[in-house]
Amino acid sequence: MFVNAIDRVDPFTRPIHSILRLFGHNEIVPGSATLFFVNEQACAVTCKHVAELIAQSDAIFRHYNTFRAELRQFQRDRNYATIQKKLEEKYQFKSETVIRLRNMFMNCVDQFSELKIDLHPTQDLAILRFIGYNKLLYKSHAVFLRDSSRVRPGRTLCRLGYPFPEFTNYLYNAKTDDIEWTVGGRETTPKFPIDGIVTRLLSDNGADVTGIEMSTPGLRGQSGGPLFDTNGVVYGMQTETRHLHLGFDIEDRQVLVNGRKARVSNYPFLNVGACVHVDVIKRFLADNGVNYFEE
Repeated sequence: MFVNAIDRVDPFTRPIHSILRLFGHNEIVPGSATLFFVNEQACAVTCKHVAELIAQSDAIFRHYNTFRAELRQFQRDRNYATIQKKLEEKYQFKSETVIRLRNMFMNCVDQFSELKIDLHPTQDLAILRFIGYNKLLYKSHAVFLRDSSRVRPGRTLCRLGYPFPEFTNYLYNAKTDDIEWTVGGRETTPKFPIDGIVTRLLSDNGADVTGIEMSTPGLRGQSGGPLFDTNGVVYGMQTETRHLHLGFDIEDRQVLVNGRKARVSNYPFLNVGACVHVDVIKRFLADNGVNYFEE
């Protein structure tokens, strides 16, 4: 059903590869997100929560380097362990604290000197503008739905993104105590479509429609990917998965498991996708002077 639509959407939909390191660990955690381009001037949209992490990446590493520089002053101090613990508290470092985050924008532009980010004031939406490029590495651009009255419950739509970070071109450099991208290893991550039907139109205030709920969940790395119909026309952008409690709870019930009696509890939820509505995207692009296309 969506074969031709994916062929139309795929050339302007791109993955964002990320690697991060947590405090006190050398292991690298890979991750991915999605963006899609809206014109031929290297302007793309993605989720605000994705863009905020991109914008914070340099500040995160500067904070960690400041901590390391202060700690180095006490390397020969007999109370080094105590001082280190106090500095960790001062800089608010815990085992789950991100100390390094690096991002790579795959097949977007050949180079860029600046990434300008505009964040939507209320919605999970952001504009990314690549500045200083010589060549575009994506093809075509999104075409948005002109008549948003076509966004109705029951309509089948599809999302495209990069939820599974299968790239391996990274390592931990013990000499520099940093994580790095490498020229070896796998550089690509497979795209992954997932379809569903529109279940509800979402509103923050009960009046203005801002989102589209889908019957199937959006996967984690699909955040920022387009929501589109069988013609490849964009209806919105995937942002999150919501968990609706169904109320069919089972507590301490006896059942047979592999022929043996067991007592189980279960609290089922329905996982549904939430997308930014096409009208919100178009309005935000227009407010920021970004040209876009409709059909």
